[in-house]
Amino acid sequence: MKVQKTMPRLGRTLTHGPFEAQETVYECAGKCRWPTGAQVVQHAACLQESLMPGSVIGYDVMVFVGVERFVRHHQREEIRSALLDQYGVKISAGEVSALSARFLQYLGRLHRVRAPQLRAALEADGGWPMHVDATGEAGRGTLLVVIAGWRQWVLGSWKIATEREDLILPCLRQVLRLFGAPCAAMRDLGKAVTPAIEAMCRELNLDIPVLACHQHFLADVGKDLLEPGHAQLRDLFRRTKIRPRLRTLIRDLGRRIGKNIHSAREALHNWRSALDSGHRVESGSEGLAEVRALAQWTLDFKAEASGLDFPFDRPYLDFYNRCKTALRASDAFLRNPPQDKEVTSVLRRFHRILEAIDCQVPFQRVTQRLRRRAALFDELRTVLRMAEALPEKETEQDLDQMRDEFNKWVVFLRQRRPARGPAGDIREAIDIVLKHIDVHGANLWGHCIQLSQSAGGNIYLVSRTNALAENFFKGIKHNERRRSGRKNLGQDLENLHAEAALAYNLKRDDYVSLLCGSLERLPEAFVELDRNERRNGLLGVNSNAEKEQDLDAALRIASASLCPADRQIIRAEEMDRRITAAAQSRAPRCRA
Repeated sequence: MKVQKTMPRLGRTLTHGPFEAQETVYECAGKCRWPTGAQVVQHAACLQESLMPGSVIGYDVMVFVGVERFVRHHQREEIRSALLDQYGVKISAGEVSALSARFLQYLGRLHRVRAPQLRAALEADGGWPMHVDATGEAGRGTLLVVIAGWRQWVLGSWKIATEREDLILPCLRQVLRLFGAPCAAMRDLGKAVTPAIEAMCRELNLDIPVLACHQHFLADVGKDLLEPGHAQLRDLFRRTKIRPRLRTLIRDLGRRIGKNIHSAREALHNWRSALDSGHRVESGSEGLAEVRALAQWTLDFKAEASGLDFPFDRPYLDFYNRCKTALRASDAFLRNPPQDKEVTSVLRRFHRILEAIDCQVPFQRVTQRLRRRAALFDELRTVLRMAEALPEKETEQDLDQMRDEFNKWVVFLRQRRPARGPAGDIREAIDIVLKHIDVHGANLWGHCIQLSQSAGGNIYLVSRTNALAENFFKGIKHNERRRSGRKNLGQDLENLHAEAALAYNLKRDDYVSLLCGSLERLPEAFVELDRNERRNGLLGVNSNAEKEQDLDAALRIASASLCPADRQIIRAEEMDRRITAAAQSRAPRCRA
């Protein structure tokens, strides 16, 4: 080797801080060349193992930024401050964003390179159940993920334009090529994921249980059962304006009480505990506070919610029930009205507001119909043991017993369906439930997976819900809101790289140990990744780049009506001028 050149190199690493080095580059004295035709040269190994190609930033700085951003979910200024305070490395906010994106690119490459080791671990477990789901925000930033259920590893993540079978299927093919076939597949009832998984099974002749999420099944049944009646009840409340009138009453009473609100609240504490004193409302500001509390209690119907949203929670039915209860309570208080005429007047005003639900025939008819259907839906929830929180440790015997109870309930439901007569609504409700069972019943069971003898021969259970993927997306959105401070994450998810989902694997020790040993050794793994890729490139060794390019080309199909790339084109001033000029021209009128 002989000296080719000597040049200065600037760098910033966590180990050395900002530095300037003098690098000597050597070349082969015999003019040797690599198979690709490139000249044989030798750079300083210490710099190649410290600084990223074409950059003055060290691998360890990039890893620090990536871990802080995607594992600890810190903001850019927090990351900059931590780098400066702990290591004396100063970077701009733009560099934080650029290094974050580069970290995800390296992580995605390393994830695919370590696929054989990850696959061996999954096969040692006896297989892996596939959980597939996608999320977005207001139709933007759709993110598709595939998660290994028992290990809870994200095996693949992609940004897709819309949820379509022709976009999801290539992603599933890539996961199966890297990690092998799953032992089961858990999915929701979406119109895109379901046919994509079925097509995947047909292509590979997979005989695995394709399971429907019990939570999504119940939600689908409940919406068809309860949505019409719940929407009618909501419209009735909007027409009668009970909620805004109650809010107005509460604000008026707050102003009347004025500065006495503190003493009125203390009296309210005593009044609500005095059950033996009879059904009376006090006089003065205490009485006004008691009527105000009645109205507030009526409006606080969301306290009845379990947090599972509609149809598991029926907020307007809860509101109706509170209105009925508050109306009966105000009747009791008015039997023995207070001496204070102002308090009596306010109590009567509260009573008049709620009278609308008692004298309106539609309220009674709609709520009776809604309650009948809700009772049928709650029966189904009880049979599937989803009326409360999902049991943490279910056994094979529990699932067998649940399936027997479910089948008996379906037989009983068919028997109690009225064939004719005036019970048309309950007949229609039962038909809705039976239709869903006929369509999805075969996919509701099959959660017991018999492992191979090499994996112990035990029976493992697949989760009955897709809550693993749902909670994963919930965590992503929570962390992105914490970082950005925005409620609507449409723009954030649109700009978020797909590999951000893979970064959540770095919170799992079993994954990290197979990927790089520990987070401290992640920079070394990235160095090795670049070294091998550089050597393979010089030797002309082909990688899986062609398959990755085919997948990227498939995912670029413009199935969205207005994707970000299109939005940048059509929102340009040139586009406005082009269309305006054509519209203002004297073109002949064309009639369709």
